[in-house]
Amino acid sequence: ISGYSLVVQARDSGTPPLSSSVTVNVDISDVNDNSPVFTPANYTAVIQENKPVGTSILQLVVTDKDSFHNGPPFTFTILTGNEEEEFTLDPHGVLRSAVIFKHMVSTEYVLCVQAKDSGKPQQASHTYVQVRVIEESIHKPTAIPLEIFIVTMEDDFPGGVIGKIHATDQDVYDVLTYTLKSEQKSLFKVNSHDGKIIALGGLDNGKYVLNVSVSDGRFQVPIDVVVHVEQLLQEMLQNTVTIRFENVSPEDFVGLHMHGFRRTLRNAVLSQKQDSLHIISIQPVAGSSQLDMLFAVQMHSGGFYKPAYLIQKLTNARRHLENVIRISAILEKNCSGLDCQEQHCEQSLSIDSHSLMTYSTARISFVCPRFYRNVRCMC
Repeated sequence: ISGYSLVVQARDSGTPPLSSSVTVNVDISDVNDNSPVFTPANYTAVIQENKPVGTSILQLVVTDKDSFHNGPPFTFTILTGNEEEEFTLDPHGVLRSAVIFKHMVSTEYVLCVQAKDSGKPQQASHTYVQVRVIEESIHKPTAIPLEIFIVTMEDDFPGGVIGKIHATDQDVYDVLTYTLKSEQKSLFKVNSHDGKIIALGGLDNGKYVLNVSVSDGRFQVPIDVVVHVEQLLQEMLQNTVTIRFENVSPEDFVGLHMHGFRRTLRNAVLSQKQDSLHIISIQPVAGSSQLDMLFAVQMHSGGFYKPAYLIQKLTNARRHLENVIRISAILEKNCSGLDCQEQHCEQSLSIDSHSLMTYSTARISFVCPRFYRNVRCMC
């Protein structure tokens, strides 16, 4: 406890008794009676041979129970094990290489490291750090090509995480880093540590081929990343049909079924090869394991097929569609729960283009806006 605040009252013996109060603050001065504590108590680390001088090997973590002026900054010293000066230790507790290590020369080093606090007199503690030298990387990283589909309203894309690169390496201790060619950084970014791809706001309609690579420090491997951006037209929302699937998650639909179902759906509803199928959004149905897919079909001439026409086509082809995935319902409008007949139910659809949903798998990522249905009885 660093201090106490007492309220002291003096009361006389008169009639009536009179009193007054005063606040007494008592500060407890800290004595430097705690040594620094390493977490964990001892360390093990690895470094690959042929890494450049200055490679970070380990970050020491030290705490002190004393007050701040008796704790950090800490002074770090390598007491033993560094007679040939193969290592350096900076003021922040980062252990780095001072030579280029060779696995054939030595495979293990044991360092005794001391940490001193800033109190007077100083308190010290020590830890042991075991550093193993392993062979340099012999396997190239492998990465899965990624295709990303983004659906957004006209010129209204807010940006955000749109997918993640999945890469592996057979060398157990390899640390993978991801890079994007500089000329594409005005539109996209890639997190160098975890491979997440971030799109900046305002993407235009079209196809983008990203020049991404993954490196293990020795080998650098290119990754195929293609981004398709489709901007919705307001007219699409007035001509949408919903297919409701049974027992499927958005990620499973995107990763396992979307390509095959899109192809089967095109064969079912397109009257001409030049017509265009637009998947507007996919969205879980609240409180269930169902999934809604919203789509519209644009004619080659520019207009859109009416929902009633598409539903007729879908009904005729439902058996073929269910060869890909089980369908729960085909809806032009969803008026369930309203006490009115279907023909007297009116539905309006709204898109929230600033509330994007990203469904990402290893090979495919689908980014789409959240949609809302507003229904009312017209009777």
